[in-house]
Amino acid sequence: MRKQLVTKHLSTALMLGGLTMLVAGCSDNHYRVTDPTSGNTYYTTKVSDTGKGGAVKIKDAKTGSTVTLQSSEVKEISEGEYEAGMMAKAPAKPAPMPPASTQLPAAQALPAQPSSVQPSTAPVAPAQR
Repeated sequence: MRKQLVTKHLSTALMLGGLTMLVAGCSDNHYRVTDPTSGNTYYTTKVSDTGKGGAVKIKDAKTGSTVTLQSSEVKEISEGEYEAGMMAKAPAKPAPMPPASTQLPAAQALPAQPSSVQPSTAPVAPAQR
């Protein structure tokens, strides 16, 4: 009887310990951090406040780089969204456009001149032979 009681308590303790470790291991928060200035999106499990005017410091899970953003949008996401974001490729960036001041103006058609302004040519009489 005593052996059954010890076995029962030991198995209960092991199950509770395993359940606690399982819950603690799966309770990581996942975040999608977007820089509104550049449009870059980062995925991380930890967001730190740098204490400098609202800037945040993260470790990008895709590249392993530590990034500090002065302005950011932080959203807590599910593990599924996090995994999908990690697998997604970065969107191709469009080719940079030169500044407006260096672009050549588009060719424009000249306005037609009224007939009173157009040079007139005298009709040429056919040559007689």
